[in-house]
Amino acid sequence: MVEGYGVEPRVRVAGLVQGYRGRRVIDGLDLAVGRGVLGLLGPNGAGKSTLLRTLATVAPPLGGTLEVCGEPVGSERAARAARRRIGFLPQDFGYFPGYTVEEFVRYCAWLREVPDARARDAARKAVEAVGLGGRARARMKSLSGGMLRRAGIAAALVGEPELVLLDEPTVGLDPAQRLEFRALVRSLTGAGVVLSTHLVEDVAAVCDRVAVMDGGRLVFQGTPEELASSARPSDPGDSPLERGYMRVLSGRQAVDR
Repeated sequence: MVEGYGVEPRVRVAGLVQGYRGRRVIDGLDLAVGRGVLGLLGPNGAGKSTLLRTLATVAPPLGGTLEVCGEPVGSERAARAARRRIGFLPQDFGYFPGYTVEEFVRYCAWLREVPDARARDAARKAVEAVGLGGRARARMKSLSGGMLRRAGIAAALVGEPELVLLDEPTVGLDPAQRLEFRALVRSLTGAGVVLSTHLVEDVAAVCDRVAVMDGGRLVFQGTPEELASSARPSDPGDSPLERGYMRVLSGRQAVDR
């Protein structure tokens, strides 16, 4: 069981080591994510995007173990099987400019091997869910930055994957669209969701649990309420959760010094 979730994990890493070009970015990280929404916070360079890419099987670990839905991912064959169960929105995602929104989302369904019999309806459902039903036939190259982001969210959610990994999904969204996104995330009751963001208020609104990364390690795991309760009145921030986040980071920095 996953502590705090009460269910078997959608994804689990133990002793995870990851890096690029000889530089270690993640060092000995342990994490398990069950159903519900985990908010992933941390400063720039903390390793959040690297962690999501690893969980998505884009980059194989340099060390440690990775399991997706209870299955170990130790080979390219296992990684391909795991990707059928994962929806991933990276910070910068690629697309064919000439595709329509619906074609793009359906193509992503095909990549995940969603059966043809339900791929079309799944793509339409995902496009509608992010508020792009009226632009389903618009070319991707014609979309604004916020619309592109919503198309990417639709691509991550198409086919109802069991694990959803979202890296800064609300970048470029206006306040009303962010509220719609929060409602959408709350509706993903059967999935395990990892939401990486710099917006503490999004974590407060939709996350069951929160993890804080700094220097390639997790320096906090718990509920938003537990993070908020760690704050002191003198800590910087405009809310208890922001102050708790800053308290955790300042404690880590004090240890490093």
